[in-house]
Amino acid sequence: MSESSPTRAAVLELKDEQRAMHEGYVFLDEKCLLLAGEILRQLARHAELERALRAAHEAAMNALQAALARHGLQGLQVQPPAGQETSVLSRVTRSLMGVRLQDAGWTPADEPAAPAVNPSPEARACQRAFVALMAATAPLAAVTGNLVRLSQEYRRSVRRARALQDVMLPELGRSIHDIETRLEELEQEEAVLMRRRA
Repeated sequence: MSESSPTRAAVLELKDEQRAMHEGYVFLDEKCLLLAGEILRQLARHAELERALRAAHEAAMNALQAALARHGLQGLQVQPPAGQETSVLSRVTRSLMGVRLQDAGWTPADEPAAPAVNPSPEARACQRAFVALMAATAPLAAVTGNLVRLSQEYRRSVRRARALQDVMLPELGRSIHDIETRLEELEQEEAVLMRRRA
């Protein structure tokens, strides 16, 4: 039985609360659908970026083999890096239902920081291939982070929606039913008392 006093005002107050909870449940249900849609979009983007990263990795390994064949390990180790100090990591942040989503990109420097002592087309191709490999990692990392945040928020929203639907709304419905039943009983008792007095 509910602890609320059996009055019409208590019933109206509980019905208002029930209506608000139902609206919250509908909102959470719609939020789950929006988050699920975005998760699917991000998964498709992740698969596309992962394919690009695998292709860049394959190209980098082939270029590395060619450069190693030309210069040897020690000769390749002294080649200049691709000017990472002037490379730029850019991020664009947006929000979906309170979840922070990012798009990222890595723009490499055009030229190496220092000229090569023993330049070759193989060494330059290896350098470009590894720069492309590094550039492919930034958007993939951003999408991976998006998927983690989206899945956490999705699970949290589903739990809340289920708690409203399976626990709180039925409990509130039972409380309303109990109070209305008690009110009907009180009204019947009053009617019986009034008939006896009359």
